[in-house]
Amino acid sequence: MIYVFYFFATLLVWLSFKSFRGGIAYLRFFREELAKPRSTFTPFITVIAPCRGIDEGLDQNLAALLKQDFPEHEVIFVVDDENDPAVPVIMSVSTGNGSDRLFNVATKLIVAPKAQGCAQKIANLREAVLHADDRSQAFVFVDSDARPSPDWLRALVAPLADENIGAATGYRWFISKAPTLASEMRSVWNASIASALGPNSSSNFTWGGSTAIRRDVFERIEMREKWAGTLSDDFAVTRILNEAKLPIVFVPQALTASVENCTWAELFEFTTRQMKITRVCMTKLWVMSMIGSAVFSAVMIAAFLISIFGKDVIAVSVSIGTLVLVSAFSIGKSWLRLYAVKLALTDYETELKLQFWPHITLWLLTPSLFLYNSLAAAFSQRLKWRGITYELKSPTETVIISN
Repeated sequence: MIYVFYFFATLLVWLSFKSFRGGIAYLRFFREELAKPRSTFTPFITVIAPCRGIDEGLDQNLAALLKQDFPEHEVIFVVDDENDPAVPVIMSVSTGNGSDRLFNVATKLIVAPKAQGCAQKIANLREAVLHADDRSQAFVFVDSDARPSPDWLRALVAPLADENIGAATGYRWFISKAPTLASEMRSVWNASIASALGPNSSSNFTWGGSTAIRRDVFERIEMREKWAGTLSDDFAVTRILNEAKLPIVFVPQALTASVENCTWAELFEFTTRQMKITRVCMTKLWVMSMIGSAVFSAVMIAAFLISIFGKDVIAVSVSIGTLVLVSAFSIGKSWLRLYAVKLALTDYETELKLQFWPHITLWLLTPSLFLYNSLAAAFSQRLKWRGITYELKSPTETVIISN
């Protein structure tokens, strides 16, 4: 049995070292991308923001879409009910004081039909693209809980100057104005996914909260039609672009803050929902996550117990060495990732400084959370999202249980 432990301990140390090297590459990629000159590619763009309910700081999130340093764009806000509580906020932001806006931005409020056999967000997006201005050359999709910086749109759209690009994407970074353990756990859990994006466009994925795609590409791959029946907009876009062999470019400048607090219940609901969607839409990734988190948790617990109670000198030495090396590589990766994010999210320097200790300590616990999420996804494909309960049958088949 001890040789089984040696094998998996060696494997974990090797994987931790590779992850650390990935952190070095991640920071280097951010520095290189952020040093590039400002893009001058500014065609007319349609930004689509689906809304449902009131997100924390919704007014600031939506107002940020109208304060972009981008000369020609429109913003389409879309809801599924004219009485949605987000509507007054949308109207206030759209008609409010525009003195702090660099450009006059046209806005529209669209009411989408109720979803039938797909996520309500999908129904909103499929309706919104029909209302885009004829001049629009690209669609940009953004979530209502994202708060983009003023240069976000220009940076996100820049890669689309190349007609061979499938899509450009940013990603979220959770920030809490009043940090709690649950909020910081969510940030660290999410950070491990954020650092999976990088220079390799063939392995990147889109995030629906910050994605840009040329209109001609969107229409050529028939994305609106292929969204039908799906729950996850970004998984569907990623799958269709991969099938079309079109690259996905990650844009560090389009990293977007999600500024909100989080309870323990919300932490488990959010992370488990993500893993349930992953299980159905990208099964191999779900399996890898479950195996990886199980190996990490088992090896680290075994190494700790052997270090304390073991009597064999070699076994104890290997256990201590495993704990030290895995910890060193993991702390190093967390620090490198956080440092890279600081370069991109310069408006949140104070908040990111407060994340230093959580990010260099909570990496030890997040694999256990991933394992819980993966196991929960193994036993249920039902989830609740924005007040609607769904049953995921397949990547292209979604059943609405209750609204």
